Amino acid sequence: MQTLTVRDLRYDFGKVEAWLADGEDIEITKHGKPVARLSPPGTGDVRKFDAETHRRRMKETWGDRVFTAEEVKEMREAELGDRS
Repeated sequence: MQTLTVRDLRYDFGKVEAWLADGEDIEITKHGKPVARLSPPGTGDVRKFDAETHRRRMKETWGDRVFTAEEVKEMREAELGDRS
């Protein structure tokens, strides 16, 4: 796996394209810490959405609770503060 910085990605994308064309995986770092991974098309670890797992997790979190529009509005305002 090749490694490069966010700056390298921005200023030397030709190198990135060449590595991807050669089938290389690329790790992008910022301040020495990994922030992303690029893979050539069709080679990455693609996770598909599993609706049943999602429903089960929602049920575990919220049970049978159904929120009113007013409750949803209040939750959004609490999360966003004055940005809404």
